[in-house]
Amino acid sequence: MAPVKLNSFVEVQEALCNPNLRQNLYEDSDILMKDVLLTLHGEEHRRRRQSELKLFTRSITSDYENLIFSELLNRMVSRAIEAREFDLVEFGYLATIHLTSDFAGVDREGKDEDTKKLIGIVKKFSEGATIAHSNREKNAVRQNLKIAKDSFLRFLKPSWHRRKQLIEDLKRGRITEEELPKDVLTVLLKNRASLKLNDSDIEREVCFYLQAGSHSTANSLVHAANEILNWSKDIALLAGNPNLMQKCVHESLRLHPASPIAARKVTEPTLIAGRFFDRGDELELDLASANRDVAIFGRDSNVFNPMREIKNEKAQLFGLTFGAGVHLCAGRDLDGGIRNSNKQGSSIPQFGIITQILKSLFESGMKLHPKKIPKKETHTSRDHWECFPVTIG
Repeated sequence: MAPVKLNSFVEVQEALCNPNLRQNLYEDSDILMKDVLLTLHGEEHRRRRQSELKLFTRSITSDYENLIFSELLNRMVSRAIEAREFDLVEFGYLATIHLTSDFAGVDREGKDEDTKKLIGIVKKFSEGATIAHSNREKNAVRQNLKIAKDSFLRFLKPSWHRRKQLIEDLKRGRITEEELPKDVLTVLLKNRASLKLNDSDIEREVCFYLQAGSHSTANSLVHAANEILNWSKDIALLAGNPNLMQKCVHESLRLHPASPIAARKVTEPTLIAGRFFDRGDELELDLASANRDVAIFGRDSNVFNPMREIKNEKAQLFGLTFGAGVHLCAGRDLDGGIRNSNKQGSSIPQFGIITQILKSLFESGMKLHPKKIPKKETHTSRDHWECFPVTIG
């Protein structure tokens, strides 16, 4: 029996928030996605999420964005200006691999060669995680995913060993809690007994965090750059207005959700927007259509318009791109920032990583390359960029 399709904003939002529906999109991706935070359900999910969300408080993400990441970004933009031209897709991966490695708990030695290898591994992880939307032969994708995961252990093992030693030092009183790394791997190792985790569970969770942040953020960065370059007549003026730049990013996120489709299976009889669904029913949630629902986003919902006003108080400018309910993306504030954060009593605004990257690049004169043409990926039904050539400086 074919899945029931839901495509209105209200239906999809209710389904995402319904505790009687569980994930049903990653059944073919068990090598990477089995029992990770995104696919867990019920009490197991609640306890895992409760442990990991402590890493994504607004104070932690704000400090990371404005202190640690800003230094990295300045160095990267300086190197881009020296080169005068670059691929924004590659730039996005280079920027986000540092970010996601820090939060996942993967130590790096800073070598360019190692970083590129790690990015190659993450790309295989991403294709394996989204195998449901791949145009390649699925067994080949799974084999590539297995090879990538085995290669990743070279990066993970030293990080794992260092954190185990630090946790032992904490138990013996040699260091304080504050001296422990603030990352997923440390949280899982420290709480493995209470969360009932084995080594494979921890490996998959770290792999999941590494790929989820890198791939989707890098792709969202390029979508936003493309929309802005085609919309704004004065990029320099826009770059000086981070609030408007953030609106542009949120509008682009609405039009280009990382996952255009979500899938759920009903675990208990339930109602969604007045419709009854029985146990075992499968639902296809069309996030892309929900994000363009004219009842919520207006008659120009298919158009890039960061100035749009949304009357529904339950809707954000970025729509349902970050999900909703218990599976709301943990990195939402890190990627998209907080709307009007500089007006909410915060001395340091949090505009989000994507806005900060674009602001810095546009201030440095980034433009579309006059000769080289951007290309989309063809091996997936998702809207992903293969390359996006630009000039700068």
